[in-house]
Amino acid sequence: MTAAALRRYGLAAVAAAVMFASGCGQDSTPQNESTSATPAGQLDAGVAQRIDDAIDKAMDTAGVPGAIVGIWGPEGDYVKAFGVADQAGGEPMQTDFYHRIGSQTKTFTVTGILQLADQGKLGLDDPIAKFIDGVPEGDTITLRQLARMQSGLANYSATDGFQQAFFADPFRNFAPQELLDYAFAEPMVFQPGEGFLYCNTNTILLGLVVEKVSGQSLPDYIRDHIATPLGMSHTSFPTTNAFPDPHAQGYTVQDADNSETTATDWNPSWGWSAGAMISTLEDMHIWAPALATGKLLTPEMQTQRLQTVTAPGMPADDGYGVGIFKVGGWIGHNGSLPGYQTVAVYLPDKQTTMVIFVNTDIEAQGQEPSTLVAKAITEVITPQHIYSLGEAVQPPDVTSPPDATPPPTPTTTKPR
Repeated sequence: MTAAALRRYGLAAVAAAVMFASGCGQDSTPQNESTSATPAGQLDAGVAQRIDDAIDKAMDTAGVPGAIVGIWGPEGDYVKAFGVADQAGGEPMQTDFYHRIGSQTKTFTVTGILQLADQGKLGLDDPIAKFIDGVPEGDTITLRQLARMQSGLANYSATDGFQQAFFADPFRNFAPQELLDYAFAEPMVFQPGEGFLYCNTNTILLGLVVEKVSGQSLPDYIRDHIATPLGMSHTSFPTTNAFPDPHAQGYTVQDADNSETTATDWNPSWGWSAGAMISTLEDMHIWAPALATGKLLTPEMQTQRLQTVTAPGMPADDGYGVGIFKVGGWIGHNGSLPGYQTVAVYLPDKQTTMVIFVNTDIEAQGQEPSTLVAKAITEVITPQHIYSLGEAVQPPDVTSPPDATPPPTPTTTKPR
């Protein structure tokens, strides 16, 4: 067994290693039931095996301990868990686990902004100063620029001050204003609207706008106006490090020597409206197509949402929109917190949804592990639509708190 495989299966997980040595994941097929024919509603068995093999290889390459994968489309469904949830005990991953979804939170926060715009309670081209005091260039920066990562504000989670505070105590609670203070102490990266930088500061501000305009706390707003209407009963916005059971252990690196540590109970408050939420595979199966098709918005507002800025390192047809991205034809978002990553995307051309959870955020081959798994899957199921994020949009430092989606390097080229 390779070193990567040992990490994947758990050093003490002898039984689990035997169980998963073939590379096959967990599914719901009874052991005494014939698998010679593909059950109704499931993918062709041959295609499913190719997906199994692709995921197994990607997990081994990236050293991913465990993964949960769901694919739903006209050609059938595929839902399976791979590997281990706990490297110490060897417990297997299960498809019903809760998972920290990182920057998927941004898609919920920005949906709140767009709903309020649909109701005429704010405009996307309103300046942030109309709602929040003390923002550098606040009279110039618009809500649309914040949502499209064009504000020019510094990213608080990349500042030395924040990182020192976070790693000194990963269990501490951060208030939104504390996060903004780290960013506002830094100079502007570029003038508003004249560049692109993936930046958590932007979404913290938008979360405060949702609260001010709606009169609700952001967790309550998302519950009442997004999760509940869609029937997403297992999606939540924690205000502490609380984590519903069952869930996997999450693995990250904390020290300069890249030693692995468990981040399961680290406090996600540092991500707040940019990355604190929790969900499940089935709820993200609901969310990905709803997000991509604008189920909770007017068609006019969804059209604005999908107007993208081309980010550095991405093909011309790909880009970042209003709290959403397009990659290889897939529409949605990814997310990362210490120990956890997710991809939840929808491909309109094939009416197909793909959701991936992995319980590590440790970079491999200059790529996020969730990206490697997603790329491997799409090479099998949609070879004309490969999910791939280039090196220019990967995290620059894996010892830093992740920015929840790979932060592109800034550019001063005017976006299209």
